[in-house]
Amino acid sequence: MGNVTIKFLAEKLNVSTATISKALCDSHEISELTKQKVLELAKELNYIPNAYASSLRRNRSQTIAVLIPEVADSFFSLALNGIEEVALKNGYHTLIYMTHEKLEREKAILKELSGGRVDGVIMSVTAETDSFEHIHNFNRQLPVVFFDRVCPDLNTAKITTNDFECGYLATKHLIEAGCRKIVLLAVSNSLSIMSERIMGFNKAIKDFNLDENDCRIVYCGDDAVYNYQLIKDLMQETNRPDGILATVEKLTTEIYLACNHLSINIPRQVKVVCFSNQASAVILNPSLTTITQPAFEMGKTAATVLLKSLKNDGLVLAEESMVIPSALNIRSSTSVAIQIY
Repeated sequence: MGNVTIKFLAEKLNVSTATISKALCDSHEISELTKQKVLELAKELNYIPNAYASSLRRNRSQTIAVLIPEVADSFFSLALNGIEEVALKNGYHTLIYMTHEKLEREKAILKELSGGRVDGVIMSVTAETDSFEHIHNFNRQLPVVFFDRVCPDLNTAKITTNDFECGYLATKHLIEAGCRKIVLLAVSNSLSIMSERIMGFNKAIKDFNLDENDCRIVYCGDDAVYNYQLIKDLMQETNRPDGILATVEKLTTEIYLACNHLSINIPRQVKVVCFSNQASAVILNPSLTTITQPAFEMGKTAATVLLKSLKNDGLVLAEESMVIPSALNIRSSTSVAIQIY
């Protein structure tokens, strides 16, 4: 037998398709006896509801889209797990799109999705995103919830972590470990999270009276080979840094490779802290001191907020914003006797 339809069930029981549909939805308009007959026949014939048709009737796709810059970063992988857990529990499908840190790709994806393919979007903007008109235009049609990397002027929910405090805390830890020439490695001068981490870094440098000429911000790129050479050149300077704060996980490999190539000992000659969620941090040689973000929880929260808004049209999304704290995990890449100044 082919796919059993509501029409087929109606013909078998000599009732209308509306009666079958209401009985399957446990409507109060249908008698218990009729409901029982419908359910028994549906079970006997292995009736499977057509989710697509149901969603069309509700004017909902039961699908959400997630836009992320990449999946190589363990933060985004963990966040996706959190989003998927919530979506699946609530009967939603998830479409995952990678922008590859390209603004034009981000624009193209949102334009494609604006036709109603999804009910809403969860996103983290690209490193190139320095204008937000395309997101504003999309948000006029469908709800958007940000996590981690946000659009500051869009009045919607933003699920973030305490980036300013973490930038300060990581820098403070390097200073207390004896560092006096600290470099912060950044990947963008437009990302909100990067600005917060940089402000935290600058405040710590000022609070501990370090020479601002010896402590600086260096901008890296998307290419691993370029970043490796940049860090290698940095570590060969006469006034080379004795502390490195990497604001993104993907710079870890290049830092370790460059130091290894130049026979620079971590942590004796340079101490390293990285914003990272990678599980391998503990088995690196030396193990990596990290600022670990609550990626899974941020993903879960973002999905929960978006689905809450889809069920409640009156929900003010901006009021659902949340800051979930990160944690400093001290390991061997900064381990020395702590000095307090």
